[in-house]
Formats: sequence, structure tokens, C-alpha cells
Amino acid sequence: MPSRKDLANAVRALSMDAVQKAQSGHPGAPMGLADVAEVLWNDYFKHNPANPSWPDRDRFVLSNGHGSMLQYSLLHLTGYDLGIEDLKQFRQLHSRTPGHPEYGYTPGVETTTGPLGQGLANAVGMALAEKNLAAQFNRDGHEVIDHYTYCVVGDGCLMEGISHEASSLAGTLGLGKLVVFYDDNGISIDGDVSGWFTDDTAKRFEAYNWQVIAGVDGHDPEAVKNAIEKARGNTEQPTLICCRTVIGFGSPGKAGSESSHGAPLGDDEIEATRQNLGWNHGAFEVPDDLYQAWDARETGAAAEKDWNERFAAYEKAYPELAAELRRRLAGELPSDFSQKAQDYIRQCQEGGENMATRKASQKTLNAYGPVLPELVGGSADLAGSNNTLWSDCQAITAGDASGNYVYYGVREFAMTAIGSGMALHGGVVPYVATFLIFMEYARNATRMAALMKQRNVLVYTHDSIGLGEDGPTHQPVEQLATLRQTPNMSLWRPCDTVETAVAWKAAIERSDGPTALVFTRQALAHQDRDEQQLADIERGGYILSDSDGFPELILIATGSEVALAQEAATQLRDQGRQVRVVSMPSTDRFEAQPAEYRQKVLPAEVTCRVAVEAGITDYWYKYVGMEGRVLGMTTFGESAPAGPLFEAFGFTVDNLLAISETLLDDMA
Repeated sequence: MPSRKDLANAVRALSMDAVQKAQSGHPGAPMGLADVAEVLWNDYFKHNPANPSWPDRDRFVLSNGHGSMLQYSLLHLTGYDLGIEDLKQFRQLHSRTPGHPEYGYTPGVETTTGPLGQGLANAVGMALAEKNLAAQFNRDGHEVIDHYTYCVVGDGCLMEGISHEASSLAGTLGLGKLVVFYDDNGISIDGDVSGWFTDDTAKRFEAYNWQVIAGVDGHDPEAVKNAIEKARGNTEQPTLICCRTVIGFGSPGKAGSESSHGAPLGDDEIEATRQNLGWNHGAFEVPDDLYQAWDARETGAAAEKDWNERFAAYEKAYPELAAELRRRLAGELPSDFSQKAQDYIRQCQEGGENMATRKASQKTLNAYGPVLPELVGGSADLAGSNNTLWSDCQAITAGDASGNYVYYGVREFAMTAIGSGMALHGGVVPYVATFLIFMEYARNATRMAALMKQRNVLVYTHDSIGLGEDGPTHQPVEQLATLRQTPNMSLWRPCDTVETAVAWKAAIERSDGPTALVFTRQALAHQDRDEQQLADIERGGYILSDSDGFPELILIATGSEVALAQEAATQLRDQGRQVRVVSMPSTDRFEAQPAEYRQKVLPAEVTCRVAVEAGITDYWYKYVGMEGRVLGMTTFGESAPAGPLFEAFGFTVDNLLAISETLLDDMA
């Protein structure tokens, strides 16, 4: 039987060889963490390489994702569908071993990591989803949801503010099946961190209500094993295991130095490292006995088989619960959701209520929530303002995790990344909420949700200068354009209760990316629609009102500005003008429609166009062209009530009329 040292050295050798071949990468962290990873993956980690999506597997998150060769080496050695040729293609175009772990590229990679600290927040979301599902579905003698989330973090992860946000909440919620390994090697890109990172990390996490196991020798397998045993023995608190390691362990000339952090060791240093480690094998060579010792396929299949048998017993004892859990883990919505949502949309149209779309959102949650037990919401200390609480909301707490609502506190960044972690785990559909302007605090987490194409519903209220007196610090201007220009992101800015209900339906049914739902603080007028218009809302853009003849002017608007466009159009029609109003709550959904439909709504021959939105103007020139006009924001806002602000910035019927009439005259 190979020694633990030899097993760990296989990880070190593969890591330094792959980085060397790529001529870029980070060998230091994988080499330093190899001993810790060997103990975890060979003695504790529950997984089946033949089925990376087995529901009750443990999750492994490498938050310091620059050390990706650690994870790739582990996946390769334990028997995942990741061959030696894949490792040789590290960091190359279209390879399954990209520079940082990317969800969907590599079997066994649970989340995309790289921006430091976000993997930790994703891991908190995974552990939260596990605790929530376990509380809802497990019964005495039938623990069908019972797995751990293991996360590795580095000094950089813990310097990032998101680590504070996420870890603080994890301690409050008592996520006892979250185990985090801190790679305490004291080195970052700029060198010894003692010049800029002198926190007492152990005391910091103790203050978060974590179990902290400090001073663990990361190169002593028995010490690591004892720490993991202690971590698993405490199910009331998350655990931080502080592993003192040497970056680039085994390299005679670069171990313990930043020179091993983010660059290949070099051919000569690799040869010296082989000799120092007693690794007498060529590049990318691993002896068969080591492969056999690492191979987890047999034990993984046995673990999954055991779970399948236990689930069968659970299914026999609790058939309805088992069927519901299967549905949710498969990511399938209830079979009656679409029809019930459509019925509610029709009710909204018939009801004709005027209200703020944030309030309309809450009413929609009250309609959809009872049909969607997988819906888990939350707000960053703005539940009453975001209107994210609905009638059957129950808080998830440390003592009772069976609820469906998370009070995130003022943690926008972590909240968004935790939501993505819950989505990645499966079994829940998360929605998270804050003011639109504070999307900026969470910007990178929204981007990562889009990069991973996760169903994370992002609720943003107080969507414009209509926020009012809180002033420009709280009034979003450029955020709509930023979100719309993010690949894989869908955005809806509805104009009334009906469009709000459609937007929520679209967000819940969308399984290939996040959706931003953008709502107003101020009340908006209900819009009349016929059957065709009602059906066309889901297309993202549609003809809301029209003249009898072919349009000579098209007004395009979203959200609160739709009513403004409607009023201006009415007056222009009274003057004998042929005016069409297009409501475009979702530009991305509209752009996904067939060309024939888009041409029908926005005929190319009608170049006289005005777009109206209380956001940055530049985005809309793609629809109006350089000949058209955009009534929008070109500066930040001011502090005043919403009414005077809209008037001061030109969002009035008179101003829109003047812009439209001038444009019509100029293009006559």
C-alpha cells in the first residue's frame, strides 16, 4: 500500500507538470495543500466519480480557485472522466481544465471559483440548502439528505470582505456540516502577508460562532485527520480548520516563497523537486499502484448504492415526500405551476389595480409561493422595502431550518453568492433582494451567477430617481444597462401588476441563468390590453397601443415610463399623428424572438423612434438608431421627492411631446 506521502506527491507532481506545460498557472497552493487534500479525499469525502451529480454526495469547493490543479489532480486520480490528456491541456482553449475551476466544464467541479472569497460564499449556500432540505424531508430513521460541504480558502479569500459577510451568517445559522480548510501559508502574490494581513483569524471566526481548530500542521496527515474528526463531531457550528502549510512544498528553491505562487517552477526546479520528494517518475507519470490507491469508483458506487437503498425505504415509508424530493432535486417545477401562473396573470389584467411594482411583486409571491415549495427567498435587511415577505414565509434559523426565508442582513455580496450556492446545490429556487443601486455591492456575484447560468432570481426595487429623497447615492442610473449587457443575464422592468406577474413567471421557469426583476417604489398605472397583447408580454417587447394607420413614430418605454409614453401618444394621436407605443419590459427576451416578430413590433422602415427610460441613455440607441432620441439620464440624480425629480430631469408628458414633435418635424 503506498504511503500517504506518495499519494500526496502524486498531486504535487501532476500540478507542477501541468503548470509547467501550460507555461502559466499556480503550482504553489496545490503543492502546499496536497497532504490536506489527500486525507480529506481518501478518508472522508463522499462522492462517486462515475456519477458526479449524485444528490447526497459531499460538496467540495476550492475557493482559492487559482490553485485549480489541486482539484483537477484529485478528480483525475480518483477516477472521474478527466484523463491525463485533459491535464496536459491545462489552460488551453476549449479544454476541460481551464485556468480556474469552471462549473459545467469539468466533471466534479461544483462551482466556478477564482474571484477570491466567492467560493466560500457559494459553499455557505450549499450548506444552507443541505440543512434546509434535511429539515424539510428527513424523518426519524430516514436521513436521505445528509452530506457535508468542504471548502478550501486561502489568505486572499479571508482578506476579501465577502468572507466576513458569508462566514458571519454561516455561524448565525449554525451550518454544522460546513467544514472550511484555511490554507494558512502566509504568502500572497506580493509576498509575506505579515505586512498587510495580521488579523487573528482564529478569534475572528470564533466571534462568528464557528468552531475553530487552530494550529494544525497541514503536512501531518494524523493532525489533519484528527481535525476533520473534530469538525464532523460538531453539527451545531461550522468549522474552520487552520492548516499551517508551506506554499510550493517540496520545491527546494521556491517553497515558502511567492515565487511559487503564480508562475511555473521551471524545468530545473521541477527536476530538483522530484529528487527532493523522492518522486522518480517522468512528467505526467503516476505509477499504477498509486492510481489504484486513489481510485474512488468502487467505494463511491457502494456509497451511492447504499443511499439508493435507503431512499427506496424512505420512498416506501413516505411516498409523497419522496416524490416531491425527487422532483425538486431534478429541478422540475410543479406540473400545475405554469397554468396557475397564467390564471393569476389574467386575474391581474382583469383587476386593473394601480400600484408600485414592488407591491405587485409581493402580491405575485403570494400567488405563486403556495405552488412552489422550493422557493427560498431573502433580502439584505430590506424585507419591508423590497416586499419579499409573503404570507407563508417562515424564517430559516439555526434551530429550525425548515423555513423558506433567509434574513440576510446587510450582506448584498454574500447574499447573492449564497443564492447561487443554493441553486448549485439543487432542490431550491432562491430569490434574493436589495435596492437596485446596491446591486453594485454584489456586482461580481451577479456576474458569476450569469457565468454559471444559475437560476438565481435577483429582486431589485427602488429602480430609479423615483426613489426620491434618499438622493443620488441611492438612485440607480447606470445599473439597468450594466445588467442588460451581462451575458446570460435576463432582466425585466415591468410597467404594472400584469407585467410583474409575467416577469416572475419567466424568472422561475428560466433554468439557464439568473433573472433580474426590477421594481418601482412609486405607484404605477394599470395598462389596458387585449388577449393578444396579454399573450405577447412574455415575448419581452410588444405593441401596447397603436394608431389606426402605419406608425410614423414609435415610442419605446419600460417600467414607470410606459405610462408617460402612453399619455404622450394619446396627445400626439389627437393631433393626427400615427403613434405606436411599445412596452419592452425585457430586452433580452425580445431579442430572442424571431426576426419576423421583431420586425412586426419595430418595423425597420420606421426610423422615427424615441426611447424613454429613467436610466442611462446610451443603451437605447441600439433600438432608436443615431437618428432617434432617448429620454433618459445622463447625470446622477438629486435629493427630492419623486414628482419634482421626474419633472426636473424631463420625464414629463410635455417634454416627451416636445422631443417627439421635433423629431417628427426633423424627419419629415
